[in-house]
Amino acid sequence: MSRVILFNKPFGVLSQFTDVKSPSPRPTLSGYIDVPGVYPAGRLDRDSEGLLVLTDDGKLQARIADPKHKLSKTYLVQVEGTPSEKDLQAMRDGVTLKDGPTRPAKVRLIDPPALWTRDPPVRFRKSVPDCWIEVTISEGRNRQVRRMTAHIGFPTLRLVRWRVGDWTLDGIATGAWIEGRDSAS
Repeated sequence: MSRVILFNKPFGVLSQFTDVKSPSPRPTLSGYIDVPGVYPAGRLDRDSEGLLVLTDDGKLQARIADPKHKLSKTYLVQVEGTPSEKDLQAMRDGVTLKDGPTRPAKVRLIDPPALWTRDPPVRFRKSVPDCWIEVTISEGRNRQVRRMTAHIGFPTLRLVRWRVGDWTLDGIATGAWIEGRDSAS
């Protein structure tokens, strides 16, 4: 039976177990997860937070990470400014980035979510409003959500992956992990 770990990755942590590129070590998964034989299924950038799924099953890992399987991923995104419905519609229709057009995304404005405090906190500017949107995509290009929000003129300030397929962050504190079930089929 496949082992599945659902980890709430904090800001600043690399989505790998070792840091071989930096002369001064940066935080990695090994500081949080002491489970042999599991590996991340996909990635979250160092400056992104939220759900990272790890497994010991290579086929499951491929089903989660490979865009051809179209597994949906939902993000809670704090953006600079307040996008209009027209702005959000562009993301719903799919935008063209440097590496080609994106698949259509599900996007909606949301109230600020009840999340943990980020360390360090997101910069606050009185003169520039911000708001939260929920974005669901079915592909996973490098920094895709950040590039999509920037493309429509609203840079991402904070990005939290909340859901991957049927797995969610519900009840998982930042820096903590729980055992999950293979629900990506």
